Amino acid sequence: MSDFNNQQVAKLPKHLRQFIVEQHYEKYTPIDQAVWRYVMRQNYSYLKHVAYYPYIKGLQRAGLSIEYIPDLQTMNDNLGKIGWGAVTVDGFIPPAAFMEYQAYRVLVIAADIRQINHIEYTPAPDIIHESAGHAPIIADTDYNNYLSYFGSIGAKAMFSSKDFELYEAIRKLSILKEAVDADEQEIAAAEKTLRHIADNMGEPSEMALLGRLHWWTVEYGLIGTLENPKIYGAGLLSSIGESATCMNPDVEKIWYNIDTINYQYDITKPQPQLFVTPTFQNLIDVLEAFADTMAFRRGGAESILKAIECKNPSTAVYSSGLQLTGVFTDVGLDQADQLTFIKTTGPSALAFAGKQLEGHGKDYHADGFSSPVGKLKGITKPLEDHGLIELELIGILEGQEANLTFESGIEVVGMVKEILIEDSKLILIAFEDCTVKEGNGNILFKPEWGTYDMAVGEKIVSVFNGAADKDQYEEIVFVSKEQTHKVTYDECTQKLHVLYKKVRGIRENQNGYEELPAIFNELKTAHRSDWLCALEILEIVFHKNIDAEFEKELRIYLEMKAAAEPDHAKLINDGLHVIANPVTQLITEED
Repeated sequence: MSDFNNQQVAKLPKHLRQFIVEQHYEKYTPIDQAVWRYVMRQNYSYLKHVAYYPYIKGLQRAGLSIEYIPDLQTMNDNLGKIGWGAVTVDGFIPPAAFMEYQAYRVLVIAADIRQINHIEYTPAPDIIHESAGHAPIIADTDYNNYLSYFGSIGAKAMFSSKDFELYEAIRKLSILKEAVDADEQEIAAAEKTLRHIADNMGEPSEMALLGRLHWWTVEYGLIGTLENPKIYGAGLLSSIGESATCMNPDVEKIWYNIDTINYQYDITKPQPQLFVTPTFQNLIDVLEAFADTMAFRRGGAESILKAIECKNPSTAVYSSGLQLTGVFTDVGLDQADQLTFIKTTGPSALAFAGKQLEGHGKDYHADGFSSPVGKLKGITKPLEDHGLIELELIGILEGQEANLTFESGIEVVGMVKEILIEDSKLILIAFEDCTVKEGNGNILFKPEWGTYDMAVGEKIVSVFNGAADKDQYEEIVFVSKEQTHKVTYDECTQKLHVLYKKVRGIRENQNGYEELPAIFNELKTAHRSDWLCALEILEIVFHKNIDAEFEKELRIYLEMKAAAEPDHAKLINDGLHVIANPVTQLITEED
């Protein structure tokens, strides 16, 4: 995988690189290119009036053009100038990974492009949504700061095991809806499954709530006033259907604040309400208020309980700075609901300041880790704040037996093998021939189990999703088995591709106009369901004043098609509007 000479992409750690796929630019068909061009011309035409920022200049700065699906290399060359990068992935990726890419200032772009029958809106992420929606606004400093900060907060968010089920259900449905060979019964079953999971999520996790804030800002956000808002959300900017209808009065406009987390969203339907922020700084203020409620800032028992519910690797940070990564399975609480010990099961690792401690990786702690939390009985000063001399005074000395009793009643008795201090903080004491038991006599560790590594820390000050040292932990983030469907085209469709390619060649080379009537006749006879190629032919004939009678024939054909096919009526009429009001004029006006 090439890093595209882009600094941001080059910085990506290996646990994120596993999602990257090659773009395979050659797989885009002539119809795919025509779909891109149609959507971009519509966007230019309409978004000039409702987009928050100079849309065309934003596209140009991101290395995008109206004529062609963007090439990832070109995008990276341009985004690199503003400190961002881009990679291509296969459809939806897990929210935690998506957030982390944002934190690294890398745009995640779905390599596929929507089918022509989903040209107005697709529930699946595609290159139109990601590049034409997200990329143009990246040049705005306030906004891209919000985006990367959101990523850094989101990457720490705790998720529930239910979130995984929901992610899988959304991914499966979006793939089915975008598949050429989709079975209607299969789609209906997938929708039913998604609805059932969504209706039985229980208390929403941090990631679920952050997902709402992300949706109502990054994807569907408006900025300005309630009476005259402008679009900055990528979901709206890349939907030629919803970008127009969202401004209708029946779509309620509400001020964006912390209460927005109470509004769920449905990716398969137009949104019944949208949220307006007066400034991008307000987005950061709301995010900051929510972050203050999260486990990575709060710590304590409630945060460890979130980690247990997650059922996936997460990290607890002791007040000494020691970081424990693993799947948390148990916790001890005193009568005041304060932590007395924490436990992981399966591969676990210890780290400090994001770097794994030597000899304390998941191979060494393959069966899990448990350790007390709290103060020693009768000693007011936290154990982590004791220096070597102070430790000796309370009977903790390498090579000597020590007897530690915690306020919780947990007792640790054994030979001190090693004392580990980092940045003037005692973080770990290793014991040989050690017994650990609770006040009620319950044995937590026996001498025959080997060395006992006791974590040191009066409190758990932070709990966050994933590993402290992700590369050392070799974290394989959950990668879905559900892959996007790869299309194989029948002979008729392949012939239609040839016609699209011919029309593009005639338009770009400005010759071969005499072939257009024959192409149109073939469209009429062999490809009755197509409408976009006929529009492209009319565009050439109208602007080059080729043949008034032929132009009239094309217009009548398209107008009759619009009248007879309600699903295509708006698409055809919008196409006719852009032909009459050329995009080149809009570019000149904006410049």
